[in-house]
Amino acid sequence: MRTSLGRVGARLAALLPGRRDLAEMRRDPRRDLLAGLTVAIVALPLALGFGVSSGLGAEAGLATAVIAGALAAVFGGSNLQVSGPTGAMTVVLVPIVAEHGPSGVLTVGLMAGVMLVALAVLKAGKYMQYVPAPVVEGFTLGIACVIGLQQIPNALGVPKPEGDRVLVVTGRALQEFAKNPNWTAVAFSLAVAVVMLLGARWRPTIPFSILAVIAATLVAQVAGLNAAKPIGDLPSGLPAPSLSFLDPGALGSLLAPAVAVAALAALESLLSASVADGMTVGQKHDPDRELFGQGLANIAAPLFGGVPATGAIARTAVNVRTGAGSRLASLTHAAILALIVFAAAPLVSRIPLAALAGVLLATAIRMVEVGSLRAMVKATRSDALILVLTAVATLALDLVYAVIIGLVVAGALALRAVAKQARLDQVPLDRGDHSAEEHALLAEHIVAYRIDGPLFFAAAHRFLLELAEVADVRVVILRMSRVTTMDATGALVLKDAVEKLNRRGIVVMTSGIRTGQRQVLDSVGALELLRMEGREYATTPEAIRGARDYLECAGVMPPLPAQKSRSVSEESEETVG
Repeated sequence: MRTSLGRVGARLAALLPGRRDLAEMRRDPRRDLLAGLTVAIVALPLALGFGVSSGLGAEAGLATAVIAGALAAVFGGSNLQVSGPTGAMTVVLVPIVAEHGPSGVLTVGLMAGVMLVALAVLKAGKYMQYVPAPVVEGFTLGIACVIGLQQIPNALGVPKPEGDRVLVVTGRALQEFAKNPNWTAVAFSLAVAVVMLLGARWRPTIPFSILAVIAATLVAQVAGLNAAKPIGDLPSGLPAPSLSFLDPGALGSLLAPAVAVAALAALESLLSASVADGMTVGQKHDPDRELFGQGLANIAAPLFGGVPATGAIARTAVNVRTGAGSRLASLTHAAILALIVFAAAPLVSRIPLAALAGVLLATAIRMVEVGSLRAMVKATRSDALILVLTAVATLALDLVYAVIIGLVVAGALALRAVAKQARLDQVPLDRGDHSAEEHALLAEHIVAYRIDGPLFFAAAHRFLLELAEVADVRVVILRMSRVTTMDATGALVLKDAVEKLNRRGIVVMTSGIRTGQRQVLDSVGALELLRMEGREYATTPEAIRGARDYLECAGVMPPLPAQKSRSVSEESEETVG
């Protein structure tokens, strides 16, 4: 017990910040401070918008950006990652709010944080690399569609209809707008979105999102446009940390949503950190430490009323592009947002919801990388299918189911492709030093097959059918040196095929069985069967000699002349397998 606790303690110590992090923050603080200011300006409307979209309010989005952003910056595994509320997480949270209420979301965030810390201790970060690119692109496309649809009620200026399915809510919002249109809200949302999209193409370094939101707020206030509904009152500061939301009796029912939130937080955060690495030279994140930092961030954020957080790809990209080099930039972003919470809450509360909807509509559009989607669709039919299925599942079901469906389909298609590589080819017998007549007699009674590729569950049964249909011969030689991998199913199928051939009076001999495959064959009893009467050989020439000896004993072949009776070790040009 003490040894196990000691290992866990050592693992946790390895995940904590070190002197190197502090040294990097001192390298160029002016550049990091400027990058942090820029990211904070970009993050403010996003934090407000995603807080509103989640159902917990703008204050929840700000609390998440401040608390989770600061903790993830200090304890995370990337020097450049910026964390906070994201659209992907909002997609998952909306149905949780509808079913369990705000307290359920806070509990789910806390549970997910604990799970992320556990994943970090278990060194699970490395498994991110096994998520196929079409799955990532597919759920990114699906998320963009869902985020855009979630903004329809605010963009149209109608109360958000009841429902936890975005397509249903969007349909009801459109019906409500048709009955009582609010063109002022539509104008605000479209104007903000257009300014952001055009401005990003004209001057990418300028934060047009905050400029557009400020302009929309000023117009709404000066013109007295009541139709442009504002965010509403915000608290001047963060609430005191509390666990009053926690209901131990509800933990069981919230376990599945917590797993979904933890999986999404891990996936999106590690993906965002990988994107940041690719945008720089010399930066490489620690995936386990990133999970640890996100775990601590998600444990702390609910205590202050914040929603679950992840690494934010858009804000991280802005951070990198503006020259950030250390964690100081992400910390600065959180500090500036905290200052806004304490000093400018009354001003922020006047921002029209339609303006925030425009920000998120533009964000959703910018999430779609047309070039990447086109490349995936053109790559292979399998990649296109995985991408489309994942995107449709994200829109019709939810993100977690979409990722699961994408991974299952990708895995099935990958297994199918690998299984196609398995081949059973009949090969001619090596003539060796046999005469033409003797070789012809051998070829009449002996057939040799070479197994190429993997012999596992996805390909084994096809192999069995081919092998069981061997024509009427006395001996079958299986050359196995080119078998790349074998599982228990493959070994059992091989054993079954040998037994079926034996029942037909056909002797099976093998050559070239690799060391790593012996344990699998032995575990199912196939190796013992192959060794029966010395029918397993190291090389193909030895197997042919063994088959010739068997046929001689059976009276099919004439005795080997004395001058040819020599040891196998003296044979020239032996072919292994």
